[in-house]
Amino acid sequence: MDMRDRISTALKQAMRDKATNRLSTLRLINAAIKDREIAARGGDGDGAIGDSEILTILGKMVKQRQESVRAYEEGGRLDLAESERAEIAVIEEFLPRQLGDKEIAEAIDKEIAACGASSIRDMGKVMAALKARYTGQMDFGVVGPMVKDRLS
Repeated sequence: MDMRDRISTALKQAMRDKATNRLSTLRLINAAIKDREIAARGGDGDGAIGDSEILTILGKMVKQRQESVRAYEEGGRLDLAESERAEIAVIEEFLPRQLGDKEIAEAIDKEIAACGASSIRDMGKVMAALKARYTGQMDFGVVGPMVKDRLS
């Protein structure tokens, strides 16, 4: 079952269960996917996006909510922070398991070897290979500096 089907099935189940918070989060996910499809339609394509792009969208949504949680906690709005955490939990159900530090290091080493990367100039190739294989499984904002350290 692809990501779109999983999200649609979860949305229908949330409607049946009358889980309003879960339902609203799933609707936000659907809206974000539709927005991306509409933006993609501007070119020659039909606008359909694949699972890897959906994973990217979900990753961005989680990151946005984590920033909101931090801001709400700093502002003393713990009720809103808890609401954001609940949304994060729903979104993360559709993301693959996050890799640990050791697994990330092994993946970086493996991709560097596979690409034959030897200098910082090859960082783009390594990052592209990592993004193609591990989308949604690692935070590339953290991985970038790790790749840079290994190549320099």
